[in-house]
Amino acid sequence: MGNTEQSLIEFHGVSWRANEGFAAEIIADVSLEVPRGETLVLLGRSGSGKTTLLKLINGMHWPSNGEVRVAGRATREWDAIRLRRGIGYVIQEAGLFPHFTVAENVALVPGLENWPKEKIAARVKEMLQLVGLEPAEFAGRRPRELSGGQRQRVGVARALAADPPILLMDEPFGALDPVTRAELQREFKALAERLEKTIVFVTHDLREALLLASHIILLEKGRLVASAGPEEFLRLRHPEVLAFAASLDATGGAA
Repeated sequence: MGNTEQSLIEFHGVSWRANEGFAAEIIADVSLEVPRGETLVLLGRSGSGKTTLLKLINGMHWPSNGEVRVAGRATREWDAIRLRRGIGYVIQEAGLFPHFTVAENVALVPGLENWPKEKIAARVKEMLQLVGLEPAEFAGRRPRELSGGQRQRVGVARALAADPPILLMDEPFGALDPVTRAELQREFKALAERLEKTIVFVTHDLREALLLASHIILLEKGRLVASAGPEEFLRLRHPEVLAFAASLDATGGAA
């Protein structure tokens, strides 16, 4: 997955346990690299360790063994606040602050970084336009006044507002209806190609992985069991890949 000099995120023999007295490893001996500008999709069933890998990237978890490196530096060497502010994070249902307006949600990290008010206002407008929301119409609304798809767009705008080089996305479209989900998937793919961010995207949906990824990693019980580009992925003969492929064929193939 690219050489180390070009990789923005690296895992070197990483394992993680919930605590020292917990015998089972949630993540077990994972090594991988994410080159700059790649959209890496972490694919796997519930409980396979996908979200835990995201949390190891932004310092919400620290490795029990091994090392995670971001921009050439071990996560333990970073100031945790600086690390997290340099990484955009989008979760299911967007995770917006309900008492903030849309503009205030998008402005959150630039405000914490003490950007000038004029710069923040311009950035909020730019980000809302980027995700297809007219600032004059949406900036003053509260999250409860938005549809699910609109809230997810605001979540993406907020994650991108401080221009982080890395974007982590944890099943961001999973709670949406199929039509809205397909629309946002297409918009996100175009946006990712335009912005050239390094993106790690979690899903359990093979169709979504094949559509969005430049590279796919399959996790099973905390272990990396398959790694390939989207065109090669379905040709892999690992039993877990075949099981995903059979499930996809049974429901009519990739959309």
